[in-house]
This record gives sequence, structure tokens and C-alpha cells, in this order.
Amino acid sequence: MKYTQLGRTGLKVSRLVLGTMNFGPQTGETESHALMDTALDAGINFFENRQVGTLMLTW
Repeated sequence: MKYTQLGRTGLKVSRLVLGTMNFGPQTGETESHALMDTALDAGINFFENRQVGTLMLTW
């Protein structure tokens, strides 16, 4: 997994992000936890959890 600095915070976050917008209404709790566990096992430590809107990230 590749990581990058998050601004000036000193935090290193994965360059891949797990979007969680559908967790809850469309993805049940058990499946959501399984998806997050799989992401963590793969080295993903950046979970996007906004309710609505768009975000453009460029590296």
C-alpha cells in the first residue's frame, strides 16, 4: 500500500480510500464491518465518511 502525508498533520494515510456513504441504509452493519476489516487488512487507513457531496483529490 502506498501512503501520503495528510497536509501538515504528520499523519500518513493510504492513497486508496474506502468510501462509506452507503454503509447503513444499503449495507448492513455486519457487511460494513467486514468491508472495513478487509480494507484495514489491505493497509487502507483512510475512510471517507461524509454524508453527501463530492470531493476531488489529486496527487
